[in-house]
Amino acid sequence: MLKGGKVGLRARHDDDIPVLRTELYDDVVNSSRAGSGPWRPITPGSKDPRLVVDDEEEGHVPFSVVELEGGTLVGTATLWGIDTHNRCAHIGLGLLPSCRGKGYGTDVVAVLCHYGFVVRGLHRLQIETLADNTAMLRSAERNGFVREGVLRSSAWVMGEFLDEVLLGLLARDWKPAAPLVP
Repeated sequence: MLKGGKVGLRARHDDDIPVLRTELYDDVVNSSRAGSGPWRPITPGSKDPRLVVDDEEEGHVPFSVVELEGGTLVGTATLWGIDTHNRCAHIGLGLLPSCRGKGYGTDVVAVLCHYGFVVRGLHRLQIETLADNTAMLRSAERNGFVREGVLRSSAWVMGEFLDEVLLGLLARDWKPAAPLVP
C-alpha cells in the first residue's frame, strides 16, 4: 500500500465494488460530472470496467483509497492514460460523498504524484477537471500543479456544455509536501 498523511492507496478488493458502485457510480449527477461519457445504469454483478480491475491493462492503474486510521474505504484513485514513451499520465480520483471536505483529495493527489514520479519514473502528470470543481482544483494546485489552459465548452454534463481546466506538473517542479509514511 502507498501511504500519505491521511490515506492509503491499495489494490481494489471485491468488497469495495458494491460500495463504490452505490455511493459513486449510481449517483447520476456525480457520475456525469466525473466521467467522460453519459451515465448509464450498470447491472449488479456485471464486470463494470470503471470498478473491476484488469491487471493486464498497463496504461491504467486503479487504486482503492482508504483512511490510514481504521482502513475505511473513502474512494478511488487512478493513474490512467499512461504513456511509457513520453513518460506521462493522467490523474483521477473520486471520493465518497461522506468523505469530501476532509483533505483526503489533496493527500490522494500527493500519493499519486509519488507513485507517478518515484515509482513509475514519469516526467509529467496531468489533470483535467470541470472548471467549477473547486475541490479538485485546490487539491491539484496545493500539490504544485499549474493551470495550463481552459478547454471551453468541452464537456457535455447533464444537459449543458461546461469548461474544463487542464493542469500539469513536471517531475522537476514537484515538491513533495512531506515524506510518505513507510
